[in-house]
Amino acid sequence: MNRCEIGIIGLAVMGQNLALNFARHGISVCVYNRTRERTEAFMRERVRGEPITPADSLEELARCLTRPRRILLMVQAGLAVDQVIEALLPFLEPGDLVMDGGNSHYADTERRMEALAARGIRFLGVGISGGEKGALLGPSIMPGGTPEAYALAEEFLLRIAAQSEEGPCCAYMGRGGAGHFVKMVHNAIEYAFMQGIAEAYDFMKNALGMPADAIAETFARWNEGTLNAYLVELAARVLRYRDPETGEPLVERILDQAEQKGTGRWAAQAALELGVPTPTLTAAVIARTLSHFKADRERIAAGFPWPDRRSEAADPSAVTDLEAALNLTVLSAFSQGLWLLHEASRAYRYGTDRTEVLRVWRAGCIIRARWLIFLREILREDPEDPHLLFHPRFRQELQGRLPAAGRVLARAFEAGIPMPALRTAVDYVLSMRRARLPANLIQAQRDAFGAHTYQRIDRPGTFHTEWEEG
Repeated sequence: MNRCEIGIIGLAVMGQNLALNFARHGISVCVYNRTRERTEAFMRERVRGEPITPADSLEELARCLTRPRRILLMVQAGLAVDQVIEALLPFLEPGDLVMDGGNSHYADTERRMEALAARGIRFLGVGISGGEKGALLGPSIMPGGTPEAYALAEEFLLRIAAQSEEGPCCAYMGRGGAGHFVKMVHNAIEYAFMQGIAEAYDFMKNALGMPADAIAETFARWNEGTLNAYLVELAARVLRYRDPETGEPLVERILDQAEQKGTGRWAAQAALELGVPTPTLTAAVIARTLSHFKADRERIAAGFPWPDRRSEAADPSAVTDLEAALNLTVLSAFSQGLWLLHEASRAYRYGTDRTEVLRVWRAGCIIRARWLIFLREILREDPEDPHLLFHPRFRQELQGRLPAAGRVLARAFEAGIPMPALRTAVDYVLSMRRARLPANLIQAQRDAFGAHTYQRIDRPGTFHTEWEEG
């Protein structure tokens, strides 16, 4: 049998496209899928002379690979990963490397890493972003684990990664579950970015009365400026697409229920556990959850009228304000996500370099955007600062857009349009710019009903008061 340099287990679209990507970069691949029919179909329909060898069993795949073996798992996150690892173990040797390229939870990755290390087998949690097209043409790759494990895969991963002007969009994210943690935060920012875009669409449609074509043109124009980003470009493309059957914009025929695979929810949970406020990232998760209660929303809407404040014609000033507001949402989402990465790296000792994270996100991934250049410049000036808000230039970008965001929110309220991503982004900025918040009253009440004590601003120490009226 041919001696292949890497094995891939799992031949759904992502696994197939990664196999082709490796092979087209001169890396020989052995592939295996639980159902043999899918392997045969892949070899028959998509492989055109590339150095790809099919295997009928995990044992055959292991025999096919050069030592130390390098095996990439592209199976569904969760129990399936554990099952494949368990079935694969009898055919592995100390020094081999197993990589999980799915959207696994970072804690599961660390558990698997420790279990395999006890048997001398190396493990990487590899975050991969870019969707099926990116997997084929060049994804953004975020591997985490031991430096020794990464060294075994580095050459191969760099060759298949997306390219920016700064090089391959792949870098070592740090120890333990850092790779999957970074990918989880990437997805949380993606949720917020998409929610912000959806809110802008809703505002243009229902507050300004703009048709889909005009909204598409607006997104396309924004994509030429500071909002230059894959997701903004994609929004314009989606809004332009016409249903072949009706000739109407297809997006208007799609049920308003957004799915999710859990990474956004995990990020919100991780933020709460680490004590990091990520309101915009969390609001985007909640918005998707709310979207699923379609029947409930229809029933409530029937008995909950709202004044129709739709404009007869698009207001250019409102569109300009909306562009500023979406920029503020995006910047706030990145600020929150990067703060979460900083705290996770400190708490879990990942050693994650956030400037490298931003570089890896420059191409191939879903949240690639022009703002990443600016954000990386700021982080490089003081990489130890947890907050982008500590930097004057970042604050200036937000401060200049806050009045416009406020006008959009006021107009959205009049039209009955929810904008949770924008609203939480504004509240996040306003809260972080306040030297004093009303939490003093909360703490006084906690002491009054539960003797939880409090601290004073005029003297050191911990205090308790009997708050009975005199």
